[in-house]
Amino acid sequence: MTSESAQERDELAGEYVLGTLSFEQRSEVQRRLPNDPQLRAAVDAWERRLLELTDLAEPQQPSAQLWQRIERSVGRLARQAPSTSWWNLLPLWRGLSAAGLAATLILGSILLTQTTPKPNYLVVLVAPQDKAPGWVIQASNSREIQLIPLGVVEVPADKALEFWTKADGWQGPVSLGLVKPGQALSVPLDKLPPLQPNQLFELTLEGANGSPIGKPTGPIQAIGRAVKVL
Repeated sequence: MTSESAQERDELAGEYVLGTLSFEQRSEVQRRLPNDPQLRAAVDAWERRLLELTDLAEPQQPSAQLWQRIERSVGRLARQAPSTSWWNLLPLWRGLSAAGLAATLILGSILLTQTTPKPNYLVVLVAPQDKAPGWVIQASNSREIQLIPLGVVEVPADKALEFWTKADGWQGPVSLGLVKPGQALSVPLDKLPPLQPNQLFELTLEGANGSPIGKPTGPIQAIGRAVKVL
């Protein structure tokens, strides 16, 4: 058996918690957990890290039919793998909060594929109407953030998306500039206070040159709050 680095162990634990491993790989991890304290600690750390991210989505009330599916899924998983961690009951979480699961998987995938230092803060910007994730914000330090699109949105030719933030105690939102649909954006925060948990971020639809009054005037296209993950 080849030696396993700490990074490889951490990535394996993250994929196990996210449910992205194959059946064979997942079974191997489950066999190792009782006798591998380092792997077990890595899995526990990923569960704690991602649990906070479920707060980014509002709870959804399952229908009666969905509860029946949840009960069947839980019963089947209990028979197949009685020692499986509660976090890994993906069918259960998928039924209880589809938006929350989507946000968690998106953020977890970003964490797993990082080649730069893992982010200290993460934000999922969702559409206010249907809670669909549209953008992710990440920050590896408190002085710069990266805005990452999850798809391409259509913006009228005479309009533009403007990026805003507001922390608790501020008098009002501060513009972070205009955003081109479908393009990532790095924004320095050198003229603002350091990032803080629960800080609000949003994208609004403004005129082609942005808001004329330095405050949001158009409809909100995406909104979310910062979660500290490290």
